[in-house]
Amino acid sequence: MAQRVSTPQTSIQVVPPRFDRPEVEVRASTRRKKTGTAHWSGSRIVVQIPARLRGRDRVVFVDNLVERLLTQRPQNAAGDASLEERAIVLAELYNDGVTASSVRWVTNQQSRWASCSPATREIRVSSRLRQCPDWVIDAVLVHELAHLHEADHSPMFYEIANRHPRQGECAQFLDGYALGLGLRIDDVDVTP
Repeated sequence: MAQRVSTPQTSIQVVPPRFDRPEVEVRASTRRKKTGTAHWSGSRIVVQIPARLRGRDRVVFVDNLVERLLTQRPQNAAGDASLEERAIVLAELYNDGVTASSVRWVTNQQSRWASCSPATREIRVSSRLRQCPDWVIDAVLVHELAHLHEADHSPMFYEIANRHPRQGECAQFLDGYALGLGLRIDDVDVTP
């Protein structure tokens, strides 16, 4: 269900995410007369439209702007199978060929970017990372694969995880990404 907030010149409506697109914030402004814009704000799309648009015209206008933006910078559409294939390649490159039993995207990670259960050899990656560059996702996967050797963050663990050349940059990226999303990630599990 969409939430609405209004000010004298702007009305804001937040449309929850759907399977095919992220959360959308629609800002209808009386100052805007004909044109609309859409841009990314963290993992949310912000759409600015003229306030005069109503009903079906408004929905179509917003959908067109969102679709155009998603086409310009598509969300990482790789499904679980692609993510698992990617982890297998990374395991060969950086983890001595040790692979997970399963690797999948999940939507229930509230305070972590990813997690690994060494006992079951399962890796789960937050769907929030779908918007991130491939090298960030790769570094997160290598970090989690390293947990298949060492369950804790021991020196040996970091020796394995840091085989990925951009592990340090990944930690910095994710710190900024969390800040931009307004998230508090208590267990940032990709720090060297």
